[in-house]
Amino acid sequence: MIDGLDPIIHVPKRLAAMAVLANAPSVSFRFLKDHLQISESDLSKQMSALEAVGYVSSTKVGRGRGGSTTYRMTQAGQKAYEQHCSALLALIRGA
Repeated sequence: MIDGLDPIIHVPKRLAAMAVLANAPSVSFRFLKDHLQISESDLSKQMSALEAVGYVSSTKVGRGRGGSTTYRMTQAGQKAYEQHCSALLALIRGA
């Protein structure tokens, strides 16, 4: 019944971040932090976990206070997200 659920994506904060990234070509660190209402360190931890498995890529511009980071979902991330969503729907529907 729980086949297809991705333990990396299933963590609520990561699932929320993936949902945002599935609907935008790229998203800034600041936008994600504000949208998810989590701390910078927590967001960094969650996004690092997604990057480590290749579901998200990041681009960093500048350094220090003026620097910015943007994230985008990779093709592998899109596929994993879609499979996870399908598994969740099947679970909810009792399939």
